[in-house]
Amino acid sequence: MLNEQLSTNLSLMNNASRPCTKTTCPYCGVGCGIDAKFNVEKKLEVSGSEEHTANLGRLCVKGNALPDTISTTNRLLYPEVRGNRVEWDEALAKVAEGFNSIISEHGPDSVAFYLSGQLLTEDYYVANKLMKGFIGSPNVDTNSRLCMASAVASYKRAFGADVMPCNYADLELCDLLIFVGSNAAWTHPVLYQRISAAKKARPNMQVVVIDPRETATCEIADIHLQLEPGSDAFLFSGLIRYLEKDDSLNESFIDQHCEGLAETLAAAAHCEIDVVADKTGVDEEQLLKFYEVFASTEKVVSFYSQGVNQSATGTDKCNAIINCHLLTGRIGKPGMGPFSITGQPNAMGGREVGGLANQLAAHMDYTPETVERVGRFWQAKNMATEPGFKAVDLFNEIAKGKIKAVWIMATNPVVSLPQSARVREALDACELVVVSDCVRNTDTNAYADVLLPATGWSEKDGTVTNSERTISRQRRLFPATADSRHDWQIIRDVARLMGFSAAFDYRTARDIFVEHAALSEFENGGERAFNIGKLKNLSQDEYDSLQPLQWPVTEASPNGTPRLFSDYKFYTDTGRAKLIPIEALLPTVTKSEEFPFLLNTGRLRDQWHTMTRTGLAPKLLAHFDSPFAQLNPTCCAELGVEPGDLVEVSSVNGRLLVPIQFSEGVRRGEVFVPIHWNRQFANKAGVSELISPRVDPISGQPESKLEAVAVKPIVMQRWVSFASTHEISMHQFDYWHKVPLQNGYRYLAGMMSDNPKVWELQSWLKKEFPHTHKIEFSDEEQQNFRIACFLEDKICAEIFLAQSLQSLPPPNWLGKNLGEAQHPHNLQMLASDETDLEDTGKLICSCFEVGENQIINAIQSGCTDASQLGVWLQCGTKCGSCIPELTQLVKSHKTVAIEQVVELENPSPLPENANN
Repeated sequence: MLNEQLSTNLSLMNNASRPCTKTTCPYCGVGCGIDAKFNVEKKLEVSGSEEHTANLGRLCVKGNALPDTISTTNRLLYPEVRGNRVEWDEALAKVAEGFNSIISEHGPDSVAFYLSGQLLTEDYYVANKLMKGFIGSPNVDTNSRLCMASAVASYKRAFGADVMPCNYADLELCDLLIFVGSNAAWTHPVLYQRISAAKKARPNMQVVVIDPRETATCEIADIHLQLEPGSDAFLFSGLIRYLEKDDSLNESFIDQHCEGLAETLAAAAHCEIDVVADKTGVDEEQLLKFYEVFASTEKVVSFYSQGVNQSATGTDKCNAIINCHLLTGRIGKPGMGPFSITGQPNAMGGREVGGLANQLAAHMDYTPETVERVGRFWQAKNMATEPGFKAVDLFNEIAKGKIKAVWIMATNPVVSLPQSARVREALDACELVVVSDCVRNTDTNAYADVLLPATGWSEKDGTVTNSERTISRQRRLFPATADSRHDWQIIRDVARLMGFSAAFDYRTARDIFVEHAALSEFENGGERAFNIGKLKNLSQDEYDSLQPLQWPVTEASPNGTPRLFSDYKFYTDTGRAKLIPIEALLPTVTKSEEFPFLLNTGRLRDQWHTMTRTGLAPKLLAHFDSPFAQLNPTCCAELGVEPGDLVEVSSVNGRLLVPIQFSEGVRRGEVFVPIHWNRQFANKAGVSELISPRVDPISGQPESKLEAVAVKPIVMQRWVSFASTHEISMHQFDYWHKVPLQNGYRYLAGMMSDNPKVWELQSWLKKEFPHTHKIEFSDEEQQNFRIACFLEDKICAEIFLAQSLQSLPPPNWLGKNLGEAQHPHNLQMLASDETDLEDTGKLICSCFEVGENQIINAIQSGCTDASQLGVWLQCGTKCGSCIPELTQLVKSHKTVAIEQVVELENPSPLPENANN
């Protein structure tokens, strides 16, 4: 029925003649513009908007796959109370009465909201207003705390306001670009492609990558500083010391526009180059080369992200970077500035409305004056008067029983917050847990008393703000699915039931936006940077047609402000930028005999956060289809493990079971694990299980990228690989992971025991595949079994059991026959060790489904760069996200012998199905 609804929704669009809808991508902080339209077959198609300043027509692999994620699979469709479907009136009353009862008994500080950078600005605004203005509690925080809180705190310390001074064009205009703790090739691929193109067009442009790992971003680097994890503050304090000794300080700029020089130089005085080399592990020659190029280059952009932010001293590290720009006057002009790139599509919008616990609203902090001002504007008599609990502390307060009700919106904290076991315990003990989301099954939703179905991307309508301060419209493409509602509508209705109807009389998202704009201008004489007052009188039609623009948007700058501080006037009490003296410290996390490795975490190219959206698109899981841990090959040899073997990664907090991968880019003694997997896709792969809740004392951001861990091999006595048209209960296996397919799901599972009593094959088959007939092929001597299950003469499952991974069929073959009729050819494939499908290897190009083995074959046949591979195999010719990997493969596998190199100026036509 729901699939019929989706079909009906599609048919509502007059597709053949309808112009495209301009909307915004819901993934990273780049905020790419999207042209969405419906083709003659009534299918949604997306492409990058050429007019949008963020992407100029580009779109990464995740953005291109958005149509594949629009599905009713795992959608939260109806309100639920303790697992039972109810009507909206009952669910809303349960929330309102529950919150009112707890507030009445325990006071307003006994309740909290935990929000998300996935919310639209309008959703954020209503939630913040309800909690801080009418409930009277400051306990509103957001998952943005986990990714950019340290950048926010450092901007406020240096500039007096949470403002990112640059824009994306500066990344192309600079002569030196420094990536600090950013694998932009995978995390922000559209910006990386813009930078890569600029470097190609301007060969004198230099790129420095500062990262403990050798990542895909290093493909365009002139210098890679592979420093010790967490030692960034020493690196940049050393740069400050070098600039002083080299007479490279911009004394005129400092004298006129900065303060704190003496203290800042004194704090860095001990960071001579030999000290920095010792603390960072980078040799002096490389350090000197970096320092010299920084000192001699005027147009410098420092582009920094989670590798700096997610640290127990992240704010200081960010300020160390900003200090280097202020000391040289490299700010406020084209091609220069400290650029913090955000991770979520509306982390910036959440900051604008006050979505962080230490902010009030509209970039106003908690002072008696601002509390009174906002209270007058909202006509709220129960204003919160001081900062609330930041994310980690908030969940600690829930665990202690001091916060007794929490409403979680559009996020999955059981997976994303550190020390997952502690978060689960907190939610399990909490008196009232409300979750509004568009997804039904998540690790967090398992603890919800009330589930409220929210609209998702393609159904929402409102605004988001990207990393360069550009406000863009996210526009509705489909009606709401089933009984889902917009987040702001849900919050509004709860507010009304709690007794606050007059203040929450919103009919449309536009009503909220214009109020938000008016508050930004309210009694703002220029001392607050965030000001979009020019938009406070937008009509509905004007709001609907609003074009992207960068704030501030005022009478003085009605078309927005692309770059800040061109006048060198800052938002501090003196109008000068503040140089912040930094105490360079190494992390408190160190290796030990028990935990001899340092863990690093991060994102993958084709995945997003906890996979609730990207996990719906099979081709996005083809690049990396399982969780993993990457180790240097030397460490793997010492452990006695091969690629694909299982290892246990453990810390003082928990343990994971994941397959091992070799990586020359990972330093010896370190291990890399991606952040995305959770209990919906694998049983023991959530990396936050390992992370301790250490936080930056200023920003409250947790140190999610560093932990001391142990790694040891785990032997499975039996492996099971199978594909099924439906999801399977996997609790009986010691290890498993799931991969969505076009027609079902593929699983790999392992058992530590070979005792047949532990797992009765036949009883499991009867339970999971009832009413089917089965054909079995077995090799009793080798203990290998192959089983095909048929329902109405169509294959509904393929099951392979073996004692080793090597005896299982290649993953790209398994599941290809699901839904097909019983046929001798299919049965022969099941029975045989041979398949007629090429093992294309790990998928590299998701757009054209080109595998690693195909690419290596083309390289060995003579392809010498990524562009030639694009001619032969099409890889890299659509979104371009795979180009860094193509370049890496060329470097690793190109034929050395001159006589084997094939001239490809005029390549021969592709053989038929060359890229299939």
